[in-house]
This record gives sequence, structure tokens and C-alpha cells, in this order.
Amino acid sequence: MDSIRTLVILGASGDLTSRLLLPGLGTLLSTFPERRVEVVGTARDDAPEWPATVADAFASVGAEGPAVEHARETARWVRCDVTDASDLRALLDDVAGPVCLYFALPPAVTAAACEVMAGLDLPEDLVLALEKPVGTDLASARELNRLVGRLVPEERTFRVDHFLGMPAVLDLVGLRFANRMLEPLLNREHVESVEIVFDETLGLEGRAQFYDATGALRDMVQSHLLQVMALLLMEPPASFDQAEIPVLTGHVLRATKPWGGDPALTAVRGRYTAGHVGGKDLPDYTAEEGVDPGRGTETFAQVTLEVDTWRWNGVPVTLRSGKAVGSPRQEVVVTFRRPPHAYAQFPHGGEVAPNVLRLGLEEERLGLELNVGGPFDSRGMSRLTLSSGTAEPGLSAYGSVLRGVLDGDPAFSVRGDAAEQGWRIVEEVLAAFDDGRVPLQEYPAGSDGPVRGGA
Repeated sequence: MDSIRTLVILGASGDLTSRLLLPGLGTLLSTFPERRVEVVGTARDDAPEWPATVADAFASVGAEGPAVEHARETARWVRCDVTDASDLRALLDDVAGPVCLYFALPPAVTAAACEVMAGLDLPEDLVLALEKPVGTDLASARELNRLVGRLVPEERTFRVDHFLGMPAVLDLVGLRFANRMLEPLLNREHVESVEIVFDETLGLEGRAQFYDATGALRDMVQSHLLQVMALLLMEPPASFDQAEIPVLTGHVLRATKPWGGDPALTAVRGRYTAGHVGGKDLPDYTAEEGVDPGRGTETFAQVTLEVDTWRWNGVPVTLRSGKAVGSPRQEVVVTFRRPPHAYAQFPHGGEVAPNVLRLGLEEERLGLELNVGGPFDSRGMSRLTLSSGTAEPGLSAYGSVLRGVLDGDPAFSVRGDAAEQGWRIVEEVLAAFDDGRVPLQEYPAGSDGPVRGGA
């Protein structure tokens, strides 16, 4: 397939477009100045400021060069109701192909638009990109996948999860498969546990309309953290392409189940109360504008899972994300098993601490915790951390996502069955939330969050 010539953003008046999507495109066009892409924004209302919105977004990341200039100069707005057949037909007739329709819309609106599109004559080279979440539960995800499958084949469908474009997450691929000293150790024989954590100091930040109907488990675990887990724990691919990566990550998700068979055994959910975090005071979550206290929406979710495969059976994998956390972590942590010896002869006795591999998701820093010293060293056993930052990324997470979309390479997008498996996994946890087996704990903003068995 030829590279996309026109990127049409449906729902372009939303915050996602100006805050993430357009800046990401700017990093892509700066890195690849030979590209030529026309950016068309659409929504139900007029937006005469669209060219300025595009220019400001590019400027926010210092994007420049001939590709950036072309996109800035050709940017235009088309008023369009995506649930109206005549509007969609006029839009598609007015753009040059190959074209990508990027659905920066809620799942229900995306589904309605796809229903309408099924009655239109669509371009043969049309590409669809769907922003997460794919549906709001397993049933709606299946239905949306069915609707999309009537319009374009799977290889021209991109379900976007920008965590799969994060430079630190892409580092996982090289870390696992380009280092002989690590790959043989990443299995149940050598790994004691895995953690994938994405805590934030941020509160709602004006997103109550979306967040209060979603919560931490649906917002962060169902898509982002499960996808990172699948990439970390997948089998070695024969090649890094769309024929291998989605299949292998999908295999991990199909094999995933709650630790111990019951999510209530390990899950934690919480909701922040008033406190001080990130240099500012936050009110109770229930006092935030737009929040319905009766919903019981969680702002903190933690669950421990098991990937029941030959490689990973018996290794607990904990996924966690919380808002308004005072000492936030955003990292992947692999804790290795201790050496098979008590080492009681070392001064001060006790067990040797395990080796730990850490990869920062936001800070993009790699760390390896090791033990040095020994019985003939006056210091006894000492702990040493080898740490290094990674190279400055050329593309932002959304820049990487858009590179795949524009080049027709879905290797690091979410396949339809993987999106459904994500919902299958979290719906078991949500059931334990809904029936009270996992109580909603309160934690002060600025604290470390709740823990299992108490606040």
C-alpha cells in the first residue's frame, strides 16, 4: 500500500487532537522531511482557526522542515457530521487518496459512523484508525470490530494505543531480543515477578466527563498496561512485522487470567480524597466538577495476573495505575529469583537481595540492581545499581503511532482479537468491583495510594 496522502481527523475539535495527535505528527514530519501529508480536520461545527491550531501544535514540539511546512500550508477544515451519510460522502469525495480516517471519537459515535459508512462506496485504499478505547466492554468491542470488518480488511485497520509507540516501550523490544545475556533469563525459571506501574500526580485535570464514566481500570489497565505486558512477555518473533507481533501479543493476552483464578484475591481499588500533590491542593475526587459520587468510580486500580504459558506459568504479573499519587512510579520492573543458596556465611546473614531490572516509561531510564562484595569483604554484601538514560527519541509516542498508520504497517497497533481479550480480562475484575468483593478504599491525594487489606 502507498503511504497515506490525506489524514482526516474525525472529531478534531477535541483535546486529544491539539494536545497529542498534531504534536506527534509534527515530530514525524520533522524526522522525515520528504513526506507530504494533507491534514483535514472535521467536526459538526466550523473551526476557522484550524490552520492556526495545526501551526501551534507543530510549534509546540519545534517541528520544522519542508514536510511540516506543506502540512501547515495545506491544512483545512471540513464541517461534517460523521453520522450523516451525505456529509460523509461529500467528505470522502473531497479528499485525495490514499486517505486515512482517524476516529478521535467516543466508541459509540465511531460505531454509528461505521454503520453509516457501510452504505457508502468507499475508496479501495481507505485506512481506518480507531483511537482507544475500542468499545466500552467486551460486547461493544466485538460489535465495533464486526462493523469495521465490513468496511476494510484487518491489515488496513489501526486500533491505536499510543503506549505501544512510547520510546521506552519500544526499548523493550531491543532489550529483550538484541541481548543474549537477558533473553535466556526472561522466563519462569529465573523471574520471580513482574510489575508494570503507571502512577501519576495528576488528578482529573478537567476530564471528568470521560474519566468518571471510565475509571482507572478501564482507562489504563484494559488497554495501555495490558498491551505493554503482552509486548514484554511475548515469544521471540521470527520478524518484527505485522505478521508476527500482533499474533504473539495476542497469544499472551489469550493466556492471561487472574492470579489464583479470582481477581478478588489480589485486586485493589481506591479513590483519592483531598490532599496536596504535585505542588497543588486537590479536593476530594467526589467534589470535582462533573463527578457523580454515586458511580463509585475508582482512581486507583491494581490487579495481579498470570500468563499461563510454558514460558510464564506461575509468575505473578502486577498491573497498577493511580491518580494523585504522591511518589509516582512509571516503570516496568522485572524481579529475578534469588540464587539457589542461603548465603548464611555472609556477614550479617540473611538472604541475598534479588536482581532487579527497571525500565522507566516516562523518564526513559534503564536500571539493573546487582549484588557485589562477599564473605571476605569487610563491607559484606553490597548493593549496586547500574543505571543509564536512553538516547533522545526522534519521535513522540504519537509520532511513532502515526508513522505506522501512514506507512500501512500495523505491527505495533492493536489487533481486533487483542482488544477483545483486554476487555475479557478486565471484565472479570470489574465484576469483583461491582459485587463488593474488592472494596473501594479512600486514599489522601499525595499519599502512596491504597494497599490490599486497608487504606
